[in-house]
Formats: sequence, structure tokens, C-alpha cells
Amino acid sequence: MASKRHHKEHHNTSRIGWLRAAVLGANDGIVSTASLIVGVAAAGANQQTILLSGVAGLVAGAMSMAAGEYVSVHSQADAENADLSVEQQEIHDDPAAELRELASIYVKRGLSPVLAQQVAEQLSAHDALAAHARDELGITAEQAARPIQAASSSATSFTVGAALPLLLVVFVSGATLIPVVSVASLVFLALLGAVAARAGGADMVKGAARVTFWSALAMAVTAGVGALFGTAA
Repeated sequence: MASKRHHKEHHNTSRIGWLRAAVLGANDGIVSTASLIVGVAAAGANQQTILLSGVAGLVAGAMSMAAGEYVSVHSQADAENADLSVEQQEIHDDPAAELRELASIYVKRGLSPVLAQQVAEQLSAHDALAAHARDELGITAEQAARPIQAASSSATSFTVGAALPLLLVVFVSGATLIPVVSVASLVFLALLGAVAARAGGADMVKGAARVTFWSALAMAVTAGVGALFGTAA
């Protein structure tokens, strides 16, 4: 008798919340700090000034990312909670109408009216609010907004990303600083783009190329501005 093997499925959508915040934080940490370092170096600053500017950029950027992500995701959570409160009240006030609404959703998705009604009744008997949240509002526990998680992920990943180009300033100086920081940062970003694409189930080459292109453009523009102001000074 053949043994039954437990079938497990892993879906990338379960990682969307923290993955988006982590990738955005790390990417921004590398790009902003590397661009800052390149721009200040292009302006002719000494190594101590460059390092200080990089550290200040790391701290300010990490705090900004955490605050921005928290406010943004908390607003989403507030909107979701408001919708759930309204839905809960509607279920309480007119459960029959809400049941018909749920059944009509299943009919539109391909079920027969009879089967749709049975499914709606059984799901409502189990947890009516959860059924409406998932199938009417598109809110699931896996993808629900988590402000603190998003903020901490962004701040931590930004710090890790910013530390990579910043460490190079400690060991590299002089004329080689700009090319070393630029090339190394682009390599870091390409790897990040590939890993993020892999984790999200997308094409790794496209992910790496997209991140590398825009990051190279950001650093080039910043270096140009730094050289311009450095010359003017």
C-alpha cells in the first residue's frame, strides 16, 4: 500500500508584506548612502567628512524609512479595520442580504447558484466576517497590514544596506574611492535585485538589471552634482 505524502504548497504572496519593506529598505540604503558618498567625494571632501556624511545619512535614512513605512502601513491598517467594522455591522443588521451578496460573488466566480448558496451558508456559519473580508473586501490574515513589522523591516534592511558602501569608506580612500564604491554598490544592488526577484518568484536577471540601471543613474546624477558644486566652490 502506497504511503500518502503530505502535500505542501508555498506561495510567494505570503511574503509580500515583509519582503516589500525589506527590499525597499535595503535598496534605498545602498543607493542613497552610496550616492551620498560618491557625491561628497566628487565635491573634493576628505575621508573623514565623507565617512561622517555617510553615517549621518545612514541614521537619518533608517529613521525616515521606519517612520514613513509605519505611517503608510498604519494608514492601510486603519482603512482595513474601518471596512471590517462596517462589514460587521452590515452582517449584524441584515444577515440575509449579506448572505445573498456573498452567494452572488461565488456565482460570478463560476459556481452554480445552488452551490454558491450552500458555500455562502456554510462559510457564514463558520465565520461570516472572515468570509466577507476575504471574498468581498480582499482582506486576508496573510496579507493584512502590519505597521510595526513593516517599519522594523525597513529600518533594519536600510541599515544593513547602507553599511555596505559605508564600510568601503573605512578601507578605501583617495582617487579609488568613487569607482570602488560605485562598482561594489552596483554589485550589491544586482545581487539584491536577483534575490528579491527569486523570493518573489520573478525573473532574477530582469530583477537585477532593473535595480542596477536605476541605481547607476542615481549615483551618476549625484556624482555630477557633487563635482559641479565642488568645482564651483
